Amino acid sequence: MEPFSLFLSGLMIEGLMALGEVENPATKKKETSVDHARYIIDIAGTLEEKTKNNLTPQEQEALSHILYELRMRYLEKSKQIGEPA
Repeated sequence: MEPFSLFLSGLMIEGLMALGEVENPATKKKETSVDHARYIIDIAGTLEEKTKNNLTPQEQEALSHILYELRMRYLEKSKQIGEPA
């Protein structure tokens, strides 16, 4: 796996853990932290902005997909727990 793809995978997993959709391997529990999820989404968004026109089409597509997925899941989780999005 390419280093950038591995980094993106890590961001996705961390975002999913923060949204309580994936078990935290350290605690063996699903824990929700919408603030941390928002932070991960902001990092991915900044990464997309700063790497514009410098990624391969596959890397750009992967980053866009991760951002879309995390944003949609964040909105859904915010609605579920009554947090403003």
